[in-house]
Amino acid sequence: MLAVSGGPDSLALLLLVPAESYVRAATVDHGLRPESRAEAEHVAAICAARGIAHDILTLSLPPGTGQAQAREARYAALGEWCRAHGLTHLATGHHADDQAETLLMRLARGAGLAGLAGIRAERALGGGVTLVRPLLGYRKAELEAIVAAAGLTPVRDPSNTDPRYDRTAARALLAATPWLDPARLARSAAHLAEAEAALEWAIDRLGAERMGAEAGEESLSLDPTGLPPELLRRLMRRIFARFGEEPRGPELARLTAALHEGRTATLGTVKATPGRRWTFNRAPPRRASAKD
Repeated sequence: MLAVSGGPDSLALLLLVPAESYVRAATVDHGLRPESRAEAEHVAAICAARGIAHDILTLSLPPGTGQAQAREARYAALGEWCRAHGLTHLATGHHADDQAETLLMRLARGAGLAGLAGIRAERALGGGVTLVRPLLGYRKAELEAIVAAAGLTPVRDPSNTDPRYDRTAARALLAATPWLDPARLARSAAHLAEAEAALEWAIDRLGAERMGAEAGEESLSLDPTGLPPELLRRLMRRIFARFGEEPRGPELARLTAALHEGRTATLGTVKATPGRRWTFNRAPPRRASAKD
């Protein structure tokens, strides 16, 4: 299934992906701008002219909803729609310029390797649906030219030029700085993604050697001896995931420092105890205070 917003990138996706490769297309109307319904119907007309089945997914988001929240709601709606129709893949029109912008934004935020790997070519969306980005090798200008050659008029989302957003600033920086070549930045993100995948491959094997479970109780252990910080951090994340926790980097760093210093520490619902092997158990519930 193709996610088609009506912008030049997603219209190019509609034109480039062979029709036999997908079942139908969908456009999400967030309802955040007065013209959004007409834009979704514009996409529906383009699809109808090409014999492509199309649906409009209507959301009712409150005014002032940010880009991140709108994106989360959009993917949730598209994923649910795919599952309802027995579709296993959802394609979007992200391209090399998007990748370069993402890399710059995450560099500015001090992201680690996983963040600097940028937009993934594919990732699980949940419920058996995989999100794929087949256009990451294309430049935005190439996609614009493909749409223009087809005689299509794309939708222009004003949020793409809104100076309040980091992505707008990254886009402006790339446009004003010739030596920051988006294609090369996108290649760097691809190399970092390969490095991230290699580390996860190594962690799969290292986990079997260093992590253990205590029989009969919800308890995990880890041998931290001699592990480089990055590998230790990744193993710790896997342990916390077993307890349904996703600690932030600074929180995990503080807990790891406490264990190295021989101190017991609690993070979320997990109690960590130092020793030759660090042990992790579900923390006992806090006692209610007298005031409660």
